[in-house]
Amino acid sequence: MTSPLSRSRSRRATSHIAVRVAHAVLGGLLAVGWLLLPITRAGADEVRSAPGRGGTNTGDLVLPLVAVVAAGALAAYSYARRTRRARTRTTPGGGTPHPVPFAELDRRAGRLLVEIDDCVRTGTEELGWAADRFGEEAVATYTEALAFARSELTASFRLWQRLDDTLTDDSLVRRQLLEEIVARCTEAGRRLDAEAPGFDLLRALERTLPAALESAEARFRKLTARTPAAEATLTELRERYAPSASLSVAGDVEQAKDRLVFATTRLDRARQSLDRGEGARATAYLRAAEAAVDQADLFVAGIDRVASELASATALLPGALRDADAELVAARGLPAVGALPSRITHAASAVADVRREITGGVRPYDPLGALRRLADAGAPLLAEDRVPVDRAFLDRAFRDHALLPARSAVALASEFVTTHRGAVGVEARTRLSEAERHLALTPRTLVDVRRADGLALEAQQLAERDVRAYGNPYAGPEGAGVGGAVLGGILLDDTPDAPAASFGGPRTRGRRDF
Repeated sequence: MTSPLSRSRSRRATSHIAVRVAHAVLGGLLAVGWLLLPITRAGADEVRSAPGRGGTNTGDLVLPLVAVVAAGALAAYSYARRTRRARTRTTPGGGTPHPVPFAELDRRAGRLLVEIDDCVRTGTEELGWAADRFGEEAVATYTEALAFARSELTASFRLWQRLDDTLTDDSLVRRQLLEEIVARCTEAGRRLDAEAPGFDLLRALERTLPAALESAEARFRKLTARTPAAEATLTELRERYAPSASLSVAGDVEQAKDRLVFATTRLDRARQSLDRGEGARATAYLRAAEAAVDQADLFVAGIDRVASELASATALLPGALRDADAELVAARGLPAVGALPSRITHAASAVADVRREITGGVRPYDPLGALRRLADAGAPLLAEDRVPVDRAFLDRAFRDHALLPARSAVALASEFVTTHRGAVGVEARTRLSEAERHLALTPRTLVDVRRADGLALEAQQLAERDVRAYGNPYAGPEGAGVGGAVLGGILLDDTPDAPAASFGGPRTRGRRDF
């Protein structure tokens, strides 16, 4: 029995033979025509010299014969080519090619999600510099392009989350979701790539380098002056609250300093390159410095924001406890139907624990964590659908308790992903995107807020896991903050003079090189 592979080889061999024969026939005919051309011309000369002569010249027969046979050879050649194409086509009847293997499609979709997310984050950073210099109206086109890319990215992350959540083994459905992710991300990248040349014309860094460099240096100096205050704030948070309250920003001062060291070297090199008249090199150094200043600002501002959130949570807790007590009283007055009694018991225990923690004065506590636990205590009461509970009232009360912790968790996860995007993978980014989407829903319910909070916390954990797997970026041979810049996605690789990421899509974001 002949194997399919052997039959395929036999068909290919036959096809190739037919093509070679056609080539040989055509070549031979052309050679014959070339040899007979002098005879033909001679015959024609004789005819012209003897106009009254009758009969048929040999040349009159040769050229038509050559033309006819050549046409036949060309037809045979065309037929052979069509046959070969038909036999080597991946699908019958001229249909679409064989689909990409599922594993490859999955890897491609995940890679594109990370890549476009990086493009959007980088573009947002650089757009801020352009808007500060030229105004919001001047950058409206690029703001719209980023909004489009962000919208496609959000939809794609939602599809990826569906893939994670689904229990179906239907490969067709999963393939369709992956293909849509690839299509959306590709379109987002194309839009950003298309706008990159115009954005470069707007910023015109090589023509406006002195002013742009002065602006970056001014922001650098202001941020350097703010860093000691942020360090003092972090120390105060550690003394006032439980360790969990400031754990997420515990290393932010050191990382801010690392980015500022990198910014210092890049600003110095940009100034030196400008003095030497090396505009392109100075522009590349400046862009890297701008990105480092942005990330250092995120670290410093993150500490200040967490301090403000903890103070707000502390102020909200007494009222939140009163609301929780009132809702428990109302719930206890309802008929003891189904799981309601056990849910009331669970909620009452959680509320009592929070009250002891914040009123005992024995040890510091985490105000955001306490608000989160109160919201978790109220959720089971809302889950009881067989009793006439005033759901709208309960939902608003416990939702308001949960909103501040959820916003804090989403902001922390977003800052972590942005400043560590060189290492963070698709799973953490997906959870973060979904957390942001749930938090932005209108109207927003307690379920939405708690879902956003849970997804953001999971995103933080996954991102931290990715960074641990990435290794220590500060132990590399380059020094001067290069490892942190690569970890932060500021530089696209860890080689000397690596290109800085810029506004644009996958094709254009690395254009500012040396």
